[in-house]
Amino acid sequence: MTSNAPLKELGEFLKTRRGELSPRTVGLPDTPRRVPGLRREEVAQLASISTDYYIRLEQGRMQPSGLVLQALVRVLHLSDDQRDYVFELAGRDAARPRRRSLQKVQPQLRRVLDDLTSTPAVVLGRRMDVLAWNSLAAALVTDFSKIPDKHRNYVRILFTDPLMRTLYADWNAVARLSVAILRMEAAKYPQDTRLTSLVGELCVRDEDFRTWWGSHQVTAGNVGTKTLHHPVAGDITLDWDTLTAGTDPDQHLIVWTAEPGSPSHDALRLLASWAASTHISASTA
Repeated sequence: MTSNAPLKELGEFLKTRRGELSPRTVGLPDTPRRVPGLRREEVAQLASISTDYYIRLEQGRMQPSGLVLQALVRVLHLSDDQRDYVFELAGRDAARPRRRSLQKVQPQLRRVLDDLTSTPAVVLGRRMDVLAWNSLAAALVTDFSKIPDKHRNYVRILFTDPLMRTLYADWNAVARLSVAILRMEAAKYPQDTRLTSLVGELCVRDEDFRTWWGSHQVTAGNVGTKTLHHPVAGDITLDWDTLTAGTDPDQHLIVWTAEPGSPSHDALRLLASWAASTHISASTA
């Protein structure tokens, strides 16, 4: 079978994961070796496939069956997100480019967003484009309305706006997570030219992005906690969660909340008052 972009990515991903595993992890003798990780023939043996078959997988010249993928998930100790990622890559037909219409926020999500007056929230679409936001999210992160539509992407903002590196207490963790989520998006939509352009631009502009993209880490990234050093409200620690639209599974409502009565909860109330006084507004599209 001729190679294509998703299968090449699958091969690179398998190779990277193989290099991260120690022989001891999979029950093999931990003998000295020139290159860290497992050898190709060791992975093939543990997965009960031929070495030639596995070599062609890493070269992007073979589309594996579901049974082979399940065996590799087990052998390489892949997480649930990584498992979903390899199945996406192996099952994608790259021969048929797909045209996708411009995303607009779903009316249901827009209504929820409008009702969230004391909770920062944004709607992210494909490739983590920022589709909509409320005024408190703009006050917390950045005034999205001042960013041109074509550049209004959460990952791009993280890596190109210098203020983001001081806003997030652990910018490295936040940025690495965003790259891992974007890799999941790339597996779902390998023919997305806007996503390809975004990755290419950020690889050129930012060494951190280039390094983390090359590490092939993947995650769905649905929940977490972030601490921000806000210039107005001070330090705020917020839990964030993701709600997916039933009418469009590529649209996600991201909400940031704080424990009631906590200093961070009080800081959000202060920030809401400041946003109202400075006329920072929500999206209107």
